[in-house]
Amino acid sequence: MRRNLMIALTALTLASALPAAAGAAAKEGKAQIVATVSFRTAPSTSSSVVRYLKPGESVALLEKTNDYWWKVRESGGRTGYVSSRSTYVKLISAPAEEADDGASANANAVIVSSVSFREAPSASGARIRYLKANEKVTVTAKVNSYWYAVTDADGKAGYVSSSSSYIKLTGPIPDASSGGSSGGNAGTGSGGNGSSSGGNGSGSDSGTDTSGPGGTLDAAAKAEAVIEAGLKYLGTPYEYGSDRNTTTTFDCSDFVRQAFKDALGVTLPGDSASQGAYVRERSAVTTDWRQLKRGDLMFFMDYKGTSSSLYANKQPFTSKISHVGIYLGDGKILQTYSKTSGGVRIDSIAGKHWEYRFLFGGSAL
Repeated sequence: MRRNLMIALTALTLASALPAAAGAAAKEGKAQIVATVSFRTAPSTSSSVVRYLKPGESVALLEKTNDYWWKVRESGGRTGYVSSRSTYVKLISAPAEEADDGASANANAVIVSSVSFREAPSASGARIRYLKANEKVTVTAKVNSYWYAVTDADGKAGYVSSSSSYIKLTGPIPDASSGGSSGGNAGTGSGGNGSSSGGNGSGSDSGTDTSGPGGTLDAAAKAEAVIEAGLKYLGTPYEYGSDRNTTTTFDCSDFVRQAFKDALGVTLPGDSASQGAYVRERSAVTTDWRQLKRGDLMFFMDYKGTSSSLYANKQPFTSKISHVGIYLGDGKILQTYSKTSGGVRIDSIAGKHWEYRFLFGGSAL
């Protein structure tokens, strides 16, 4: 008798938990694959392909990582990323918004577009996760002209870009305590490592001031902001001669131009040759790509093949510039160059035709 009573109580407990589980599952969306598409390990065309999803397959939509990628779960239970383009994926139902709770009561900002939530105020800082559109966060400080210190609804602290393209303030930023960043959109105070200015005040990150929108900031911090803006467009399709007034497609120079415009409000010339001239006028350049810094622009001649001997007669400053990309450091370049390559992506330089075609590089800051 006692054993039967325990079984009944256990069954009742499990039954009472079922509605909650169903509610959690209902937060997922659903989609159907329209055309064969890569199922990848990360939201980037340079990430590994797990497999190809076939037309007719159904997937669970977990979140929209950014304007170009869905995070999904396929029928086998594996989680990955697919292009959000309607030519590949048909949306049946979008993931439901999380219900508000007490954790968001003190929020003073809302995420406008999916953005990296990082451990440090730098595009090289480790990514904690992506903050989703409409997610509420608390901005605790303005570290510098390009980064906010924020806390998410779970109490996790980190940093996000302060660009209005990604985050919108809905309330005041608390006044900083001694040693913190200044609040609001004006004033001075130290942020980051204690030497960078916040808001519209003045100061520097490394002792070398460089004028920039909204205050003074060193070139390295500006370069990080450009890289962060560029990474946002990973996977954006390539189109030669793309429309400079949209971000739906890019060619190489349009992509670089948009990254600078988004990050710094700076409008570079519209083609790679003119951008090369712009860089040469503003900074010292190098013909050794290994001497470049993160955020420097790299300029290349026409593609002739994969053998280094095909580029033996190149002239760094007289050969025609036909391509440009953003150097990421560690032998990597952020760029876009063809439809078949998948649009904006990250490539390695050493031992590839990129190394042989390289003419010169330098800073546009």
